[in-house]
Amino acid sequence: MKKDVLIVAPFTQLPGEAGNGRFHYIAQKLDKEKLDVELVTTDFSHRKKAHRNVSTEALALADYHVTLIHEPGYKRNISVQRYFSHYIMGRNLREYLKDRKKPDVIYCAVPPPSIAKVVARYAKRNNIPFIIDIQDIWPDAYKMFFDKPIISDVLFYPVKKAANYVYATADQIVAVSQTYADRALMINKKCDEAKVVFLGTELETFDEMAIEYAVDTSDKTELWLAYVGTLSHSYDIPCVVDALSILKAKNVTNIKFVVIGDGPLRSRFEQYAADKDVWVEFTGRLDYGEMVGLLSACDIAVNPIVRSSGGSIINKHGDYAAAGLPVLNTQESPEYRALVDGWKLGFNCKNGDAIDLAEKMLVLARDETLRKRCGANNRKLAEEKFDRSTTYSQILDVIMLE
Repeated sequence: MKKDVLIVAPFTQLPGEAGNGRFHYIAQKLDKEKLDVELVTTDFSHRKKAHRNVSTEALALADYHVTLIHEPGYKRNISVQRYFSHYIMGRNLREYLKDRKKPDVIYCAVPPPSIAKVVARYAKRNNIPFIIDIQDIWPDAYKMFFDKPIISDVLFYPVKKAANYVYATADQIVAVSQTYADRALMINKKCDEAKVVFLGTELETFDEMAIEYAVDTSDKTELWLAYVGTLSHSYDIPCVVDALSILKAKNVTNIKFVVIGDGPLRSRFEQYAADKDVWVEFTGRLDYGEMVGLLSACDIAVNPIVRSSGGSIINKHGDYAAAGLPVLNTQESPEYRALVDGWKLGFNCKNGDAIDLAEKMLVLARDETLRKRCGANNRKLAEEKFDRSTTYSQILDVIMLE
């Protein structure tokens, strides 16, 4: 009889949706190992802030079974409406699990903790091996938006309590960074270690897309500075714009900032760039293949994270590394800064300091040999640490051996 694997991942991408979904990839690989796989997710798209419109034909492309659980949805990431939406999904998921045949193993994404807690309780009550995959740490990540002594601790206590329950209940821990893994290991008394598997990308697919969606650069004389990701409060796009403005005042005008992505602050960032009169192109959100083609045509990647962000190894680094780009980083995460320094990927910059960013941007802009050397180091890092075709075998082993 096939092993029955239940994957619960509310924020995953599905077949037919844009993105580079970790859990879709895991489900596909497990199915090829002849396991009986079900991916349970929500009918609401966190990325689009709208209910999913995934066709039956698109879902049929999946080799595994997909179950959509209803939740009301929300408009803002930090809101009471979101708390309520996750609560309703958790309640609906609890009802679904009551009628489902007990799986042999559960693989559950964290966050959101409230939904993962429902799964953790179900696994504990039914003595089912429970593996968690930590993508972010809540409520730590929320405190960058609302960090008031005592008040925020009280407000976020239910989230912290739920997260700690999930961490403590896990029989195995997987995480996208060591920072996140260490947070869970502080609580969990059953696991001596965790598997750290970066989000990454599949290099063979990335390289094929880089050719298929290649951008014509025959007339390109300027340098392209790339950012890929959400345009929200976590990302210090204005600092990059200020750095370009500083360089423009020094008659350095051959750098174009290519911003690939969308988000709630896009219009604000566009206006800021217009006011500073610097060369910025906002592409909006692109399909993954189009993003790969454009990113591969760029010369430098920038990771501008605001000081209060609680993140660690950025998810988009797998794509920066696959594209072989040198990196300018402002993020304060010790784990990510150590990666940049240790692998000689580019420069760590002072957080929020446009002058320091401009100086180091100019060094890379003027030194093609240095750019190529740092880019080659990043590509080597991709091959060793970020290539899903090899690194995800650790995840598959954890699931299959339970």
